[in-house]
Amino acid sequence: MSERWALAPEPEGEGAVLVPLRPDGAPAGEVRREPSLVAAVRARPEVARWVWRSTAEVYPRLLAAGVRVERCYDVEDAEQLLLGHEGRLGEPRSAAAAWARLRNGPVPSDPPPRTAEPGSQDSLFEPRPAVSVPFEGLLEVYAEQQRRHDRAEHPGRMRLLTAAESAGMLIAAEMHRAGLPWRADVHRELLHELLGERYAGGGEPRRLAELADEVSAAFGRRVRPDLPADVIKAFAGAGIRLRSTRRWELEELDHPAVAPLIAYKKLYRIWTAHGWSWLADWVREGRFRPEYLPGGTVSGRWTTNGGGALQIPKVIRRAVVADAGWRLVVADADQMEPRVLAAISRDPGLMEVAGHPDDLYTRLSDRAFSGDREHAKLALLGAIYGQTSGDGLKNLAALRRRFPRAVAYVDEAAKAGEEGRLVRTWLGRTSPKAVGAGDDGEAGLPQDGPETGAAEDVYGFTPGYASNNARARGRFTRNFVVQGSAADWALLMLAALRRTLSAAGMRAELVFFQHDEVIVHCPAEEAAAVTEAIRAAGDEAGRIAFGATPVRFPFTTATVERYADAK
Repeated sequence: MSERWALAPEPEGEGAVLVPLRPDGAPAGEVRREPSLVAAVRARPEVARWVWRSTAEVYPRLLAAGVRVERCYDVEDAEQLLLGHEGRLGEPRSAAAAWARLRNGPVPSDPPPRTAEPGSQDSLFEPRPAVSVPFEGLLEVYAEQQRRHDRAEHPGRMRLLTAAESAGMLIAAEMHRAGLPWRADVHRELLHELLGERYAGGGEPRRLAELADEVSAAFGRRVRPDLPADVIKAFAGAGIRLRSTRRWELEELDHPAVAPLIAYKKLYRIWTAHGWSWLADWVREGRFRPEYLPGGTVSGRWTTNGGGALQIPKVIRRAVVADAGWRLVVADADQMEPRVLAAISRDPGLMEVAGHPDDLYTRLSDRAFSGDREHAKLALLGAIYGQTSGDGLKNLAALRRRFPRAVAYVDEAAKAGEEGRLVRTWLGRTSPKAVGAGDDGEAGLPQDGPETGAAEDVYGFTPGYASNNARARGRFTRNFVVQGSAADWALLMLAALRRTLSAAGMRAELVFFQHDEVIVHCPAEEAAAVTEAIRAAGDEAGRIAFGATPVRFPFTTATVERYADAK
């Protein structure tokens, strides 16, 4: 019996077509037919990996019937990874497009990305239109993908990346199905506490209206605090020039409008992003079910399709409450990207620093920055994100003296980007040739932004963006090799955690993930075991991704009833 089978729904009707596969991807027997996808999978529990066109097409139907699979191979996700590795990111990635390229035929465009509609949380479980490809075409594409993996720069790593991202697709569907526990009554109480009463007609709630009046009174004329242009004009009338209405710029001003304006901006975001309308649209039967998009950015970070799942304000997290008798185990990876840099650069000194589970920046400061933790942190993050001027240049020089291989690694990635060359993560995820600043870039993929949970410009430099300017491309690729490798490690960590929870027969469920944070919802008696499983998954992912290094990947975990209590 083959360990790997290809599976596809019949073009018409409820049936399924399937066939066992050889290691090279060729059929190992005759094509079979079953009355349904569910019947096909249930009848073959011994299959180690299912090969299908798209996890989003097949797996939700299985989950709805209570059928879970351990492993899969997502052909269309693999196509995107392979196209990127070949420097062709942005070409259509559907199975139909891949088959057309094999036959030298006209290549169909990918269907436009679907936008999640508010109130349609089960949209992931609905069939999506796609350019059809016959089953034999799917098999040909899969076999050719095996050969393309063999031609990759590091075939073993590339296969691991493809397997990890396919696992991420399974996890994303399972998290959507499970949902994040959400107390609508608590959420409504929070909104009333923060925003006050709602007015008829959908206007601003009482507290926002009061703050708007305070802003206007401070300027002596009517000002719309929700309109940046109006605010900038009002400050200009007061003799104050502003470039933007960002909080850090406002806080530098001495004007009576500043305090109510900052308070208004904070509450306005809550009202528009997670207010009463959001609650009515996105929370059903005690669960918030965002649609996760693994690899939604070119760096491999996840995004979500609507709902703002990766930007939940801390105050709103008070509504994320475990079920009675259950707990939320919230785990944050500690200094993930600096530890990843140590592993991929193979810098002996930095690997030694990252080989301990305690605070990396403190250990770094003791070795290179005379015990100044903040300077050590700024130096290392500056090397990763490209702050190479001012104090950043001085800090970088100190870092280069003590950890030359680590700095050389990101310097070389920056140089490659400036010269228009491709760079890859440790496993082989490949950067686009160039990306337009502030748009979706040549790759047709979003950059890290609001829906990804990307960090604000806290340290004076912004991760995740690039442009056609050579220097900006260099900053992007410098960060890409680290951030992307961290995203690859996170996929392996999630896959290892999922496997452990399943093998142990726990009731625990993965319910949330963003970049370096994972939440598991579990019975209270399983919390200690879940915490240990997360710790072990982090170390296992490090070994699988980067081989035998002394680098540790610890987590800070908290077992809580409310998400807000974790930090």
